[in-house]
Amino acid sequence: MIRIISALCLMLAALPARAAVDIQEVTSPGGINAWLVESHEIPFVALEIRFQGGAGLDAPGKRGAINLMTGLLEEGAGDMDARAFATARDGLAARISFDVHNDALSVSAQFLTENRDQGVELLHLALTEPRFDDDAVERVRGQVLGGIRARQKDPDDIASDRFNALAFGDHPYGSDVNGTLDGVAALTRDDLIAAKDRVMARDRLFVSAVGDITAEELGALLDRLFDGLPETGAPMPGRADFALTGGIDVVPYDTPQSVVVFGHTGIPRDDPDFFAAYVLNSVLGGGGFSSRLMEEVREKRGLTYGIATYLYNLDHADMVLGKVASANNRVAEAIEVIRAEWARAATEGITEDELDTIKTYLTGSYPLRFDGNGPIANIMVGMQMEGLGLDYIATRNDKVNAVTLDDVRRVAARLLDADALHFVVVGQPEGLPGN
Repeated sequence: MIRIISALCLMLAALPARAAVDIQEVTSPGGINAWLVESHEIPFVALEIRFQGGAGLDAPGKRGAINLMTGLLEEGAGDMDARAFATARDGLAARISFDVHNDALSVSAQFLTENRDQGVELLHLALTEPRFDDDAVERVRGQVLGGIRARQKDPDDIASDRFNALAFGDHPYGSDVNGTLDGVAALTRDDLIAAKDRVMARDRLFVSAVGDITAEELGALLDRLFDGLPETGAPMPGRADFALTGGIDVVPYDTPQSVVVFGHTGIPRDDPDFFAAYVLNSVLGGGGFSSRLMEEVREKRGLTYGIATYLYNLDHADMVLGKVASANNRVAEAIEVIRAEWARAATEGITEDELDTIKTYLTGSYPLRFDGNGPIANIMVGMQMEGLGLDYIATRNDKVNAVTLDDVRRVAARLLDADALHFVVVGQPEGLPGN
């Protein structure tokens, strides 16, 4: 036990906060590409793996299958049942976890150098020979069903689910990755096997590694780790058309406080104006307590405890989204203030002082993200999926600093449209349509 705790402490302590990251591009003998940052100070390595497509690749009529399958990947593999697999993992002081969202299935793994080969073999079994034992399937199915029931009672989840359903309809983005109660209850073991092959294939694979490993060692590791996976998976979903126009949609719910999700179409991550939009949003609603919306909605009027907006970029859709909660008798006023500030930013942009302040914050906080092997590996695999270059970490702050006041004003006029904002309100709001 002492050894395991010590290993976890080493993992958390790995690399100092920094933004100078030396990334190598590695190609395995078998042709698998990965990004690597060598760091030999501490004897462990962090791996981040992504299978692009994620739960968005659910087969028609099988929504939730990939999510349920993902939850079973560490519930036994090869000749080990769930208990034996957990015992083997813990005996190696390894961390292995799986998660899924609409655009990717993610695998996070951390191994001590002395146990790396055994850890890789264990992960390889989980990726290629999951058991899907009946008892494990029913246990995890029960957990998923419990989560779906909880979402049906949570105003935040209700608001998000309704917004997505209205925005994207039958596209995978229009429904929750967990699926429905009836749909998940009907899933079979064969559905799970098919779901695995739809998403866990080599043609949509992204990998990053940080830690005590060389490029040559990583190449050999990759070929061992992914041996046996299908070469191709299911086709990616098409572009998700954003169907919402300006307006308010109320979902009645018995609660003293209304939850609001709002937004409209956004800007692609690879758009030349993305960084200007990023700076703009940070001033408008993404800058925490210093944002305009926080000042106007919370500080001046006391309409909420907090409000935030963000650029939300998916593989097949781009949005500007926001969220706020307010008392039922004041939520209508909060919505009007949001619309007014949206329109003011669209016509006036931001001030020079706001631009200077947000640049200082964005560039100063960026190096703090690089506080260990795991976070760095996670950032790198995200860079790969977004099509960013090896030099992005070194040049990112330069891109922020290059944004001018004219850039922000031009993008504000292009991006922000108060009349196009759609608000989904969950609660018993007063003074809104239908109430």
